[in-house]
Amino acid sequence: MHIIPAIDLIEGKAVRLTQGDYSQKKEYNARPLEVAQQFEDAGLTRLHLVDLDGAKEKRVVNWKVLELIASKTRLHIDFGGGVQSDDDLRIVFECGAKQVTGGSIAVKKPDVFERWLSQHGPEKIILGADAKNEKIAVSGWEESTEVWVYDFVAGYVEKGIRYVISTDVAKDGLLQGPSFELYRNLQEQCPGLNIIASGGVSNMQDLEVLADMNVFGTIVGKAIYEGRVTLKELSKFLK
Repeated sequence: MHIIPAIDLIEGKAVRLTQGDYSQKKEYNARPLEVAQQFEDAGLTRLHLVDLDGAKEKRVVNWKVLELIASKTRLHIDFGGGVQSDDDLRIVFECGAKQVTGGSIAVKKPDVFERWLSQHGPEKIILGADAKNEKIAVSGWEESTEVWVYDFVAGYVEKGIRYVISTDVAKDGLLQGPSFELYRNLQEQCPGLNIIASGGVSNMQDLEVLADMNVFGTIVGKAIYEGRVTLKELSKFLK
């Protein structure tokens, strides 16, 4: 299982929100590059970089931070948040992202998202399937839909998606454990899909359960920043 540390960006700084609530913001580091370099020094090879300003403004905002981290580390960066147009996608790839996650656009402009998948291939485009009560949530989780998460993901698997990041909004930032049932259900309905679990990881035991489930990867954010898991402990998962 890949351990994928997360850096969420607001105004160019590393922050964490609780349940996607911008009013529940905690700043961890004004220099995200330092955080990324610490991850790399610990042997981690991937990074989940989220532009929270972009998610709110529906355009990529923090591209300079992406460019800096991509140029100063060898981390495999997947970038999400505000990627809504062809220009946004071009900027993100030009700035060094290896993969781009599309969530809101996959819901609201499926024709555009499907074209990206066709043009760039399933190794570069990740489906973002964030769920609130098993229904898809978009626009930085400020908007709920009536779209059933399992139907949503299965539909895109038929169109060629191989990677999905799924966050249970109810679990995110609370350090109360991941939504294991959500990932089991996704595995049952979409065998062979590379599922990246996100949200709720609170300790090493959570990670061991997810590893036993054979998910492709798990995003870890607040648990690292709050000292619930150490970078040294995470090294046990390194391939």
